[in-house]
Amino acid sequence: MSHSQKRAWWKGGKGAAAGLVLLAAVAAGGFYLRERSADAVPAIESAIQADGTQIKFKTEGETVQIFRDGKWEPLFLQGVNLGATVPGYFPGEFPITRDDYMNWFGQIKEMGANVIRVYTRHQPVFYESLVAYNRKHADDPLYFIQGIWSPEEQLIEKKDAYDADIVAQFREEIASDVKAVYGDLEMPDTQGKSSGDYKANAGPYLLGWSIGTEWDPEMVANTNKLHADKAAYTGDYFGTTAKASPFEAWLAGMVDFAAQTEAAYGWQHPMSFTNWVTTDVLSHPNEPLFTEDMAAVDATHLKPLHWSAGYFASYHVYPYYPDFFRYNAEGKGDTEADTYAAYLKELKAYHAGMPIMVTEYGVPSSSGISHVAPLGRSQGGHNEVEQGEIDAELTETIHDEGYAGAILFMWQDEWFKKTWNTMPMELPEDRRAYWLNVLTNEKQFGLLGMYSGLENKIRMDGDDSDWKKLKKDEKSDIAAEVPGIAGIEAAHDEAYVYLGIHLDHDFDPSKERIQIGTDTLPGGNKHGEELAGKTLDEGLETLLTIGSDEETSVKIAANYDMEKRLYGYVYGMIVMSEKEIKDDSGLFNEWKLPVSLKMEPPDTKYAHPFEDSDVGSLRRGTNSPASAAYDSLAMWQYEGDFIEVRIPWMLLGLADPSSLTAVSYEMPDKAFKTTAIDGIRFVPWIVNKETGEAAGLDTPDGGAYPVSQLAKYTWSGWDAVTYTERLKPSYSAMQETFKRLNATPKTGGN
Repeated sequence: MSHSQKRAWWKGGKGAAAGLVLLAAVAAGGFYLRERSADAVPAIESAIQADGTQIKFKTEGETVQIFRDGKWEPLFLQGVNLGATVPGYFPGEFPITRDDYMNWFGQIKEMGANVIRVYTRHQPVFYESLVAYNRKHADDPLYFIQGIWSPEEQLIEKKDAYDADIVAQFREEIASDVKAVYGDLEMPDTQGKSSGDYKANAGPYLLGWSIGTEWDPEMVANTNKLHADKAAYTGDYFGTTAKASPFEAWLAGMVDFAAQTEAAYGWQHPMSFTNWVTTDVLSHPNEPLFTEDMAAVDATHLKPLHWSAGYFASYHVYPYYPDFFRYNAEGKGDTEADTYAAYLKELKAYHAGMPIMVTEYGVPSSSGISHVAPLGRSQGGHNEVEQGEIDAELTETIHDEGYAGAILFMWQDEWFKKTWNTMPMELPEDRRAYWLNVLTNEKQFGLLGMYSGLENKIRMDGDDSDWKKLKKDEKSDIAAEVPGIAGIEAAHDEAYVYLGIHLDHDFDPSKERIQIGTDTLPGGNKHGEELAGKTLDEGLETLLTIGSDEETSVKIAANYDMEKRLYGYVYGMIVMSEKEIKDDSGLFNEWKLPVSLKMEPPDTKYAHPFEDSDVGSLRRGTNSPASAAYDSLAMWQYEGDFIEVRIPWMLLGLADPSSLTAVSYEMPDKAFKTTAIDGIRFVPWIVNKETGEAAGLDTPDGGAYPVSQLAKYTWSGWDAVTYTERLKPSYSAMQETFKRLNATPKTGGN
């Protein structure tokens, strides 16, 4: 499915009126009557308590149970997290339509999922669509877990959960989200937040609540220090045990407030709060960062008092973060150790007697990597087939360790996301959603791929027929007066620059090497080993080499090298030599990004060296999904006299191609400086591997080759994106896994 999305700045909307109904809600203290414009309450089987309260799901021992066919049955929760954006939009803009939701719900259900999780309130259309979908599939509905977003930025800034403004904001968010789920909210237009008239009662399809977001450990520790006298809470429905900390008491109050708000609607659903490994309850002696093991938020320190639907623990657990997952394996001298399974086993044992779920896990299908993990489960560097294999393995592990649920992160790719090792170069920040940087792994966790505009038009397969079908305004000829090259065409989309190279002979990488330099800015290398003794009148920022599979790559001029400039020149973690700093050094470095920074005491517990990964190497293959050899990370291919290649924008030095912004040569200060450009010059030549001679850079007088006279490849900036939506092979892998697990829990673990 192909989409053309024009980004609209924040806007809200009102739903259409749907007739008046009278809703009766039962609470412990009596009846509440609300006259609302709402759809009729969906009929769904539930257990009715003595006071009239309805319960569809509850916790029992270490499982979550569903009331079905007149009895309670254990259920393994298997599903996906669902985001609130599509390409070209940021969180808070909520562009997803009813058609999108209805289509996605069908695909998610067909995958074998029984639950989706949303980590914030969506627009009214989400709840309307879910109710509409489930009415059509009343015999097997799709349930959801509603996350309630805490004031994350304020918590990190103030480091005090008891701050009056934070408490008020969070309680307001909780109340609004509960009302939205039950179709009882009119939210005025508010920039960055979902709004509108919530009239669809999705409460009967709710599986549970997840309160809050991943907790900042310094905030937790400081809250505990500031409020040592507030280590207990007893509410109407939830309270704390004698071992609770002040932060856990605060959290119990928020969970209790959510329960109070829901009880007014005559329903109870299982409660939880969001947690992650950084604030888990276990000790991690091999973790080098103090903050990753400085504070704990313990789910066993909260307890339901009068909440029949029960309570469960919820964790985000990825196999590559924090670093102890990796160092635990190395410490045992076994880099093949399954530290993920070992961690899950220990965490499960701690929470014995109560259900525990992993509500976020998974790996992305990105070319870029930001964390390395045992068993190849790194954060990035996987094609879509590999992504599916790893996601399926993790799901099986979670299930086999006796967890109550596994909810994969995530359903759709999200272009607005950022990653620590590429964000200093993605500038301006408020345009990240307009292009797809495949080096930023956070953007490509989805099972539903969101591909850039030419994905379905140009396939890396060595066949030029797709290039011939491109419209004239979709491609340009590149000046290439090089012996052996018949012509070069260029195209681009939101993710790549594409080159189609026609030779006058069949390409033989054992005998020749195609070199294409790029010039975007004044400066760079005018000479170098790769130019085989020739010189240029204007320098190159990057250099594309096409030869054997091992040597095909993009390299970067040493004084433009972004890793060396930031982590060498600025932070001193790696060596940037005096020669590399100089303009026209003649050196082209491998294009690398860090995966682990240099760590030394006293800032960390242990010393660890700086580590990086090569992101400039280009993988040969085909990105055609119809091919048995499909490789989503294939960047080039050749057949006979035709070569085609696609180059991620960042490898060419672009900070934001949508606004024609490039990273400048200035040394960075945390982030890089940028400059506007008006295009890219491509400078091709061919090197004979036997003689070492270069063809294509000769001049009549033997002087410098006039790069400055070459026409630039130009494009217009964009504020609208075109993207293609397609299920990845990882979807099929998860479908097989979910159907094999069959929503049946394995209590007790291994």
